[in-house]
Amino acid sequence: MLTSSTLPIQRLRESLAQTYTIDRELGRGGMATVFLAQDGKHDRVVALKVLHPDLAASLGPDRFLREIKLAARLNHPHILPLFDSGNADGMLYYVMPYVEGESLRERLDRDQHLTIDEAVHHGRAIASALDYAHRQGIVHRDIKPENVMLYEGEAMVMDFGIAKAVSAVGSETLTQTGMMVGTPAYVSPEQAAGETNLDGKSDQYSLACMVYEMLTGERPFSGATPQAVMAKRFKEMPKPMRALRSSVPESVEKAVTKAMATDAAGRYSTAAQFGQALASGNMATPTDSQTLPQTIVSAAKSVAVLPFANNSADPENEYFTDGIADEIISALTKIQSLRVTSRTSSFAFKGKNEDIGEIGKKLKVSTVLEGTVRKMGNRLRITAQLVNVADGSNLWSERYDREMEDIFAIQDDISQAIVKALRVILTEGEKKQIEKARVVSVQAYDYYLRGRQHFHQLRRKSLEYARQMFNRAIETEPEYARAWAGIADSCSMLYTYFDAREFNLKQADIASAKALELEPELAEAHVARGLAVSLSKRFKEAEAEFETAMRLDPKLFEAAYWFGRALQSEGRFQEAAKMFERASALRPEDYQAPNLLAQAFNSMGMAEQRDSALRKAMKLMQESLELNADDARACNLLAIAFAIVGEPEKAIEFAERSMAIDPDDPVLLYNVACTFSVLGKYDEAIACLERAVDNGFGHKEWLDHDPDLTPIRTNPRFQAIAQAM
Repeated sequence: MLTSSTLPIQRLRESLAQTYTIDRELGRGGMATVFLAQDGKHDRVVALKVLHPDLAASLGPDRFLREIKLAARLNHPHILPLFDSGNADGMLYYVMPYVEGESLRERLDRDQHLTIDEAVHHGRAIASALDYAHRQGIVHRDIKPENVMLYEGEAMVMDFGIAKAVSAVGSETLTQTGMMVGTPAYVSPEQAAGETNLDGKSDQYSLACMVYEMLTGERPFSGATPQAVMAKRFKEMPKPMRALRSSVPESVEKAVTKAMATDAAGRYSTAAQFGQALASGNMATPTDSQTLPQTIVSAAKSVAVLPFANNSADPENEYFTDGIADEIISALTKIQSLRVTSRTSSFAFKGKNEDIGEIGKKLKVSTVLEGTVRKMGNRLRITAQLVNVADGSNLWSERYDREMEDIFAIQDDISQAIVKALRVILTEGEKKQIEKARVVSVQAYDYYLRGRQHFHQLRRKSLEYARQMFNRAIETEPEYARAWAGIADSCSMLYTYFDAREFNLKQADIASAKALELEPELAEAHVARGLAVSLSKRFKEAEAEFETAMRLDPKLFEAAYWFGRALQSEGRFQEAAKMFERASALRPEDYQAPNLLAQAFNSMGMAEQRDSALRKAMKLMQESLELNADDARACNLLAIAFAIVGEPEKAIEFAERSMAIDPDDPVLLYNVACTFSVLGKYDEAIACLERAVDNGFGHKEWLDHDPDLTPIRTNPRFQAIAQAM
């Protein structure tokens, strides 16, 4: 550990006085002293960490700030965000939220070990955080219980980037200052051997050591000196976990053992895979489950935003009330530590007088936001209330009597109120996102909301009308980036599903480029651009746009979903599968991403993985139909799935049900044709294809390459359809 001279507290207080007021010391670690402080600029309490002087002198501000800057980009629900960093008169510091909780170390010191469910729960959460950081190219290097905070029953990893900055000092300098990078009980063999070019598997090893300790109450290796502890991992195997605690499931023990392999090649490929292995193996005994703290078994911070009821005299104002809910969903979805039900699921309850508790259970959320809107000329009356699903209590409510010009402020107020009521910690980036000032006119915004309402219907006429509304928005407000992105998306959807003319492709290209020119930091604009250029087979350009969108907004479902589709079109099935898995994680209730994931696995000849993904997709389709019996697309895709798994009667039942719901939708008819083709009903398949084309289906590439249509591709009637297109 670092032996350091005492920090000059008064000098520190004076140097930071304009921004931070230091209250008291909270504790000391091997690298830093932690202070409780008040952030005057943002009116919040923070934890201010100051590197010990000897280390700061050896490190230097440039290297420290460079590594901290990289870590500041991390945005994940199980990573404690970095608010600020700097150099105060030679003292290097960084600032994080002050979390009212305890460290995992404090918890283990008190209870010795955790219940099996809780240990696995925290292990999975930390694995998820590490996997996210590794995908950003950042390795923690010092995963240990001291660097994990438990906040309202959830694990949050802190101090990313610190160990990397310190390791750059060099082993000789570190020896002189009396410290090492990493903690002996948890460092990987390669880190103990002095390797500096570490990857995510090093963090995986450290996490496995932590999970071992959480489950058994003992560290896997112990010794009289740090050197003895590190030497043991090269010469000895830790005691079997089940010998220390017989209730640990065998499969959990196997997962931890694999992650602790001395040779990194023997570990899991990613931390995410380790987390999945822990989850699949966790079958806790009744005793363990019964002692699980309520905070662990309770749902994560989650909310469903129901469509606001239209209390206006004019029923046509429904586009406006739907738009308000849609905008709030969009803002809240950007928050990493908050799970927000998708628009599709929440809007399934539109017009239904169902109990809030039942809605919450069906949507698997802990809170529900509902509201009403009354529009009278230029006046608005909006009510909103956030309800706790568990007991029906009102967590927050408000009534707004404002002018139309205040609509943006009202939406922001509601989003902020939800964040405050659920005690969500926001990063600076998230705070800026949900407070983002809109500078468009109310008239342009009104047209934009009309366009969004029709865009969500995803039919040819509705997409054409949506494009008209977005065009009117930019006629009113020419620099409205979101409206330009809306035009691009409308044209891309028309080209993809209904009208594959060069005109739509060109318009998508032009509009998406304009959206980016106007607002380069708008993630949705990068998705629109990525989709547009991918349809033109400019896959390299599309990849850059989708990756930028995911960096700007890691929770944007559309970025991962459409990136996956682009990769699949390019024949990069393994990478496409990863994107569909990411999309599924971002929107667990969505059935389209796992359905496409099954197709990707099928293209790679991975039958077992294909069947698993398809079963998941089918389960989600059936759950969607329980919420919304008129979900024609769910019926449609379920029909194809039943045909693939060899249940023809159910396949025909759902195919006919989908056509009864929406008999003229060309994409639906195309999918029914695929179902009949798989079932060997070739005449019915071709008849459905003819109807699809008559109703506007225009994607010839699908006809040429869809494997479901292979059995009928040589049929003269099929060839006539293809030639006519």
